[in-house]
This record gives sequence, C-alpha cells and structure tokens, in this order.
Amino acid sequence: MLERKNSPETLDFARDQRSQPTRAEAAFWQAVRNRRFNDLKFKRQMAIGPFIADFCCFEHRLIVELDGEPHHTEEARARDASRDAFLKREGYKVLRFPNERVLGNLEYVLREIADRISLAGLPSSDPASPGHLLPRGEKG
Repeated sequence: MLERKNSPETLDFARDQRSQPTRAEAAFWQAVRNRRFNDLKFKRQMAIGPFIADFCCFEHRLIVELDGEPHHTEEARARDASRDAFLKREGYKVLRFPNERVLGNLEYVLREIADRISLAGLPSSDPASPGHLLPRGEKG
C-alpha cells in the first residue's frame, strides 16, 4: 500500500480547505484536535494521492469524511465511491457522516468512530471534557 506522491495543486487545495472549514468540520475538529478524542492524532484536510481526506487518523488508517449537500447527487456518490475504493486500496478505512449528523449529534459520530477502531467498552465521557467520548490518555 504505497501512497502516491501528492501534486502541488492538491497540497495547495488542501491548505485552502483547512482555512475555510464548514460548520460541521469546525465542530468535529474541536472534538478531536490536539488528541482530545482518546489521545488519537487526527489531521484535517490531508492530501492522500490525488484526493483530500477531511480527517485522517494515521495510527488506525482511518479517514472520516463529513458530507454536505454537494455529496447528495448521483454523480457525487459515484465520485465518492471511486475515491473510497482508492483509499481502501491504500489501506484506509473510510467513514462518512452527513454534516447534519455531526452538528446534531456529535457524540453519536464519535461513538461510531470508537466502535470502528475497537474502542467500544471504554468509559463514555469525561466530565471535565464535555462532548468528548473518551477521556484524554485512555487507550483501547
């Protein structure tokens, strides 16, 4: 699973995307940045081959995609399926969530991520860190 070199255009686009997050991306980023979510390191708007992943946890080869209205067309779904197939061939697991789910129930999204990377069964929240599924420093 050799990742292809990223083009300068892809890297520039990723940099631009980081400076203009959607509301859902900003909310998710606040929950996972600086290892706030189970001490996992997430990066945002990461170029992987010719694509940009919304969020990536390299430790678990996990990509989290937050999808808004542009992803609802048949053409967009076909592009997403092709993109996901490429990322899976590169060894990544891809999880997709609608922006509305992130904004309406972030804890559900975090629980789904925890389940996917086998963190289920660990404590569900840290009172000192509301909105975060697993306390800082606990590992599965």
